[in-house]
Amino acid sequence: MDFSGVISSVLNIIAQAQDGGGALNWLADKYEAGGFFMHPILGCLVVGLAFCFERLWTLTRSKTNTKKFIVQVKKALEEGGVEQAKELCANTRGPVASVFHAGLLRANEGLEAAEKAIIAYGGIEMGFLERGLIWISLFISLAPMLGFTGTVQGMINAFDAIKEAAQISPAIVADGIAVALLTTLFGLVVAMLLQVFYNYLVSRIDSLVGDMEEASIELIDALYELQGGKK
Repeated sequence: MDFSGVISSVLNIIAQAQDGGGALNWLADKYEAGGFFMHPILGCLVVGLAFCFERLWTLTRSKTNTKKFIVQVKKALEEGGVEQAKELCANTRGPVASVFHAGLLRANEGLEAAEKAIIAYGGIEMGFLERGLIWISLFISLAPMLGFTGTVQGMINAFDAIKEAAQISPAIVADGIAVALLTTLFGLVVAMLLQVFYNYLVSRIDSLVGDMEEASIELIDALYELQGGKK
C-alpha cells in the first residue's frame, strides 16, 4: 500500500475543500492553522484507519458459523472418517477450520499428537488474527504525542512573537496559541477514533479465539468417540 500517495490524496482533498463551504471548509482552515505537526497527525489517522479496515475485512472473512461447522465435521467423521473430515476442513474458510485441519492431520498419530497440533496451530492462528494491531496501538499513542509536540511548538512561536514585538497583546500570541490548541485537539481526536476501532477489533478477535477453543474441545471429544467406536 502506497501510504505516501494516500496522504497526498487526502491533502489534495483538503486543499480543494477550501473552495467549498461548511464543515469541510472549516476543517481545512483549522488544519492549515495547526501548522506543520498537523501533517504527521493526519498521517497517523490515514495509516491507522488503513490497518483498521484491513483487520476488519480479514476478521469478517474469518467469521464462520462455528456450531454448524462442528456438526458438519462430526457428521463427516461418522460417515467417512478422518479423511472426509480433513477434506471438509480444507474446503472451509476461517481459523476454526484451519485448526481442525491441523489436528486431523495428526489424528493417525494418536489423540495426544492431535491435541498438541490443535494447541500449536491455535496459537499461530491467533497471531494471524492479531497481526497489525500493534501498529494501530502505535498510532493511538503517537497521535496525541505529536499533538503535544505541536503544542510546545505553538507556545515557542507565541513567546518568539512576544520577544520580537517587545510587548504582550492577544493579537501577537494568537497564532502561536492557536497552533498549540489545534494540534492537541486533532491529536486527541485521532487517538480516540483509532481507540474505538482498536477495542472493537480486539473484541472480535476475542470472540473468534473463544470459538476456536470451544470448537477444539468438541473436536477432541469427537476423536475420542471415534477411537472408542473403532475399539
